[in-house]
Amino acid sequence: MNAGPGRPSGGGGRNRRRRGRRPRGSNPGGGGGGRPGRDQQHGGVYSAPMDHSYRAALAGGNNGSRPGRQRPGFSANYPQADPEPLPVREDATSRIFGFVDDLFFQAKIQETARKLNVKVEFVKSETDLSDRIKQNGEEKPSLIIFDLNSNSVKPLSLIPKLKNKLKKTSVIGFLSHVQGDLKQKAHEVGCDMVLPRSAFSQNLPQLLRRHGAADDEVIQ
Repeated sequence: MNAGPGRPSGGGGRNRRRRGRRPRGSNPGGGGGGRPGRDQQHGGVYSAPMDHSYRAALAGGNNGSRPGRQRPGFSANYPQADPEPLPVREDATSRIFGFVDDLFFQAKIQETARKLNVKVEFVKSETDLSDRIKQNGEEKPSLIIFDLNSNSVKPLSLIPKLKNKLKKTSVIGFLSHVQGDLKQKAHEVGCDMVLPRSAFSQNLPQLLRRHGAADDEVIQ
């Protein structure tokens, strides 16, 4: 059939149109029919999405987490293991006393002390503490624990009195982590160490073992 005016015969026009479109959909680098401009962005190299294992390898084996996202102060060894118990002494006296109203903390301290073979006594007043100390004879307390939110005593008034009488006795107080002003005041009146409740619980075994040992025992 003859082609009309301006129309080539034999379907050549269709072939020329197909050839003209080919560069737009082809990949000059031989990578297949990718979208225009896709491969040029990567220099002609195919780049596929990384799987999780590959991401972990690039991140140094940290399960793909970004550097710096790990919480500081935490490691695979956290929390610390409890220290070894002290040798049992039948004649041991209480070297640690506590002004603690919270029954939960009392139970926690007593249970930890029992595991370490350390004796801890709780007192409710300055007079009560003095009577217990007299029963121990010449041996003075090595540690006095204060709940700085105690209702039975006024810690900020009692701590300086005890520090004047018991100069070699350590005083440790614990409070809520948001009570910054109370922490500063406790240090000012003579408290040797002030810890948030969580930090006090975490370090309790080490504190009790260190201060519960007799003077002639070697602490390792």
